[in-house]
Amino acid sequence: MNKFLRGISLYLLIAIIAISIVSSLYPSMETRRELGYGDFINQVEKGYVESAQMIGEQRIEGILKDGSRFATIVPMGKMPDLADLLMDHNVDLRAETTPPTPWWLALLPNIITLVVFVGIWMFILNQMQGGNNRAMSFGKSRAKLHTEDKIKVRFSDVAGLDEAKQELVEIVEFLKHPKKFQDVGAEVPKGVLLVGPPGTGKTLLARAVAGESGVPFFSISGSDFVEMFVGVGASRVRDMFDTAKKNAPCIVFVDELDAVGRHRGAGLGGGHDEREQTLNQLLVEMDGFEPNSGIIVMAATNRPDVLDPALLRPGRFDRKIVVDRPDVIGREEILKVHSRNKPLAEDVDLRVLARRTPGFSGADLENVMNEAAILTARANRRRILMADCEEAIDRIIMGPERSRRVLTERDKRVFAYHEAGHAVVANYLPHSDPVHKVSVVGRGMAGGYTMTLPTEDRYVVTKSELMDELVHLLGGRAAEELAFNEVSTGAQNDLERATKRARQMVTEWGMSEELGPLTFGRQHEEQIFLGRDISRERNYSEEVAAAIDKEVRRFVEEAYERAKDILSTHSNKLEDVVEALLEHETLDRDDFRELMGDEYRPYAVDDDRVTTGTTRDKEHEKQVAAVRTTDKQESNKQRGEGSFDRKQAKPLPSLE
Repeated sequence: MNKFLRGISLYLLIAIIAISIVSSLYPSMETRRELGYGDFINQVEKGYVESAQMIGEQRIEGILKDGSRFATIVPMGKMPDLADLLMDHNVDLRAETTPPTPWWLALLPNIITLVVFVGIWMFILNQMQGGNNRAMSFGKSRAKLHTEDKIKVRFSDVAGLDEAKQELVEIVEFLKHPKKFQDVGAEVPKGVLLVGPPGTGKTLLARAVAGESGVPFFSISGSDFVEMFVGVGASRVRDMFDTAKKNAPCIVFVDELDAVGRHRGAGLGGGHDEREQTLNQLLVEMDGFEPNSGIIVMAATNRPDVLDPALLRPGRFDRKIVVDRPDVIGREEILKVHSRNKPLAEDVDLRVLARRTPGFSGADLENVMNEAAILTARANRRRILMADCEEAIDRIIMGPERSRRVLTERDKRVFAYHEAGHAVVANYLPHSDPVHKVSVVGRGMAGGYTMTLPTEDRYVVTKSELMDELVHLLGGRAAEELAFNEVSTGAQNDLERATKRARQMVTEWGMSEELGPLTFGRQHEEQIFLGRDISRERNYSEEVAAAIDKEVRRFVEEAYERAKDILSTHSNKLEDVVEALLEHETLDRDDFRELMGDEYRPYAVDDDRVTTGTTRDKEHEKQVAAVRTTDKQESNKQRGEGSFDRKQAKPLPSLE
């Protein structure tokens, strides 16, 4: 770029000098009026011409008596007669010959043109040479080399992924101390595949390996191999491994492997496209005829189902490491890492935050702490409060709070009954999570929300727990019907989720007594080129389809009736929660516990704390078992005192 600027500057300097020379050689000319030959003769005969100068054989320039200058062209051969005419009219006549033009001055315009042409040609040639260099570099690898001193991430910066981290520590140990493994006949894995959902830390683990290994680390994205030109991807793969062999032992990391490693022959028509050529070359380089010692290939993907089987066999990717979403202990450790450099107030409890974020990935938890810090700075505070962290979680899950939205009394009361129905039902369900917050302040697309807080991570869900989930989902609609004797549109999302869950129970998990332990429908597996499974193939008859619909309806209706039974039995508590929501709009866990009083269901762990092992406090276990037994008995009773009377149900408030 600097050479190019210097060249342009030189050409501009030459042009400026040339223009200056021409300007100095040709003095500026005053403005002259061009007269036709006839007009000039008339001016002479009338005596208007003061003086005239004959230039050459055909040009006359002069001054009129009014002081203006003129010029005219004389026809060939008329100059002698014109001279006599001028002298007869007393015109001051002078004759002057034009000095000969120097040869170099005559060539100057041609020289300037030549210089400009040569400059343009050199510029075009320079661009063409640069383009040729870039064209020749198409087949070069775009892998970036990272050295240990440039990577600041270490294994200590990775939390919540202990199993995955241990697998990678062994690879780093082999690179640092190979003799320890060679003495027992162990060989380092040729390839390591990191598999997991987005945001769980796959790339972070790779960066930690780069920082800990102490060997050259090459990183490249799977999309960097794919180009519009045929053969470029395969050429880049060859060049990348040639460079890696020169720097062995080393690690090559390919991010988003599914961009280049998709199943071969799965495209439309099964053509042998550019991506397949690139994949073939990658397969050969990883484990082909020539040994590839000293090179460890790491890759990351969140779509292992679309990868080619030849890529996943032992000898290529020997070790597959699942990087899953962290559990509650892992989430707490991740929050500690991301809060190291943030000033936390004393009331911030990372363990409670970890319990509030089930299913969050490492990237989500990092975003939680960052949002909390932003909220703190927005409020001009110096320390992050627990309320900031809670608000950050709510914003990430449901969106920012719409506190300025103006609700009519009618809508506010409907929202209050809906959310109170969810909360009260959750309190009396034996398998429901504890109620953490209830609010009628809208967030995102929701008019209000009821948030429950899991006491532990669940990896297996029973049928009774799923049925309680259906009851919880339908609690809001049940409360509306019992209070106003009609329902509103506010339960749309609840109905969608309940219907989907009930259909999964019947078609995927075999929880229907009528249909038995069978699954119905299978996902398409042959259309991988579409990128994802778009539907489930129907492999059952119309009679079975009708039976499935009947069972789904039965599950939902049973849950709905159970929700109404619970709310009818505890109608006084529902009214208390509704009135509190209408007054305060948001109730936290302590407020809800106070409203429930003695009927507040105790949980397995005190003070919202979780244990790190599997053993719980025995006394609490007895209390939970006793309460669950009582709840089951009460839910089966007929409606007693304090229940809703449908004939005396409150009408839905009118818009007036």
